[in-house]
Amino acid sequence: MRLVILTTETLHHCYFVREVTASNPVDLVVIERDHPIAPFDTHHAFEDQRDAYERATWFGDGRASIEEFAETLEVKSANDPDAIDRLRRIRPEVIIVFGTAKLSRAVIETCSNGIVNLHGGDPEHYRGLDSRLWAIYHGEYEQLMVTLHRLNDRLDDGEIVVQRPLPLRRGMGIHELRRVSTEVCVAVVRTALGQWVGDGGFTSRPQRRPGRYYSFMPAVLKELCRSKFEAYTREL
Repeated sequence: MRLVILTTETLHHCYFVREVTASNPVDLVVIERDHPIAPFDTHHAFEDQRDAYERATWFGDGRASIEEFAETLEVKSANDPDAIDRLRRIRPEVIIVFGTAKLSRAVIETCSNGIVNLHGGDPEHYRGLDSRLWAIYHGEYEQLMVTLHRLNDRLDDGEIVVQRPLPLRRGMGIHELRRVSTEVCVAVVRTALGQWVGDGGFTSRPQRRPGRYYSFMPAVLKELCRSKFEAYTREL
């Protein structure tokens, strides 16, 4: 299987690449350098706690870089001509997208039957950014899940391949949530790649409804989410 990952250089994406490459050879990881920036403050202290927690849990406080685990191509955008040219030369059978900006038709067409996206929620309810936090904000804890779906021209709209809920535990802090979600992402991808090898492709179903689109969550609402989530997990 010729496998490519499109992502960004973050702790959780580095962990994801490490775990996927441990069981499935990866031909290339395209690392998108530019990120959309909100026009308002989005940073909350729990995100610093989250980063320290993830580094200690996954990397023992050591250095973490995607290039340690796979061949990489760093680009401003995964839609750049250099990235598209490299994909065309590899001719990937499967492309896994995890955390990039919206991809162009030219990227999708390099692997139209095998390009799939990891979404940190249920796209039939929450599309776009910060899906886990928006689900918490609305008190819909059953929507805390990971979805692997086919990628098409519309954001978080493609047919669903695999979905799994996030395992929450009593006393869990919100800084732990991305770790749990990423580990579920690894399990979901391993299941899907096993399906691909066994069946020669992905089995999927159409989405039943289009979820509402959400953008960046402001910092002040993140504090509300932290309080609500930790109150909820205290009672599990």
